[in-house]
Amino acid sequence: MVMGHLFRKGFERFLVLGLVFAVPAVRAQRPTTAKSAAVAPKPEEPQLLHEIRHQLTVLPYYSVFDYIAFTLDGNKVTLTGYVLRPTLRASAEAAVKSLEGVASVQNMIEVLPKSPTDDDSRRAVYRAIFEDATLQKYGASEVPGVHIILRSGEVTLEGTVATDAEKNLASTRAAGVSGVSAVKNNLAVHPKSGPAN
Repeated sequence: MVMGHLFRKGFERFLVLGLVFAVPAVRAQRPTTAKSAAVAPKPEEPQLLHEIRHQLTVLPYYSVFDYIAFTLDGNKVTLTGYVLRPTLRASAEAAVKSLEGVASVQNMIEVLPKSPTDDDSRRAVYRAIFEDATLQKYGASEVPGVHIILRSGEVTLEGTVATDAEKNLASTRAAGVSGVSAVKNNLAVHPKSGPAN
């Protein structure tokens, strides 16, 4: 019975991911509850840092159109970034607060305003970046390597890619989308990074 449940959940996930990649939804609302395998501890990383990162990357509905970062100062965590859903902002704070060793959480995550125009642009930028053969690997993984933050026609790219050429290509692809007024490229370049960063 357990195996049947796991198979069914895996199959449902396969179908959902296939649909999201083929026709990205406005908010890429796919629950992602099994990302833990993609989040490996970094060498010499304190355990609490790893646990916070893990909690954030396994949040349901954390998508390519959201970006959450954090800083840790002793036992105090500050969350920053951008999300489409107020519930994701609240879930991020609750998940981090639940960790042993975290005394307080300052939640500075911004909820992006609802905008049909921005929703259309998000879909267009998504297609422009992830339909490119070089960049598609960064959108197909469980934990997106490249995040697209869009507000009032302005795109900010967050995440990690493997080369400067990929970083520049992502900017070029996003800037070529009709309705995009500016592109800020915050992508970090880590040569050994995979698409799941």
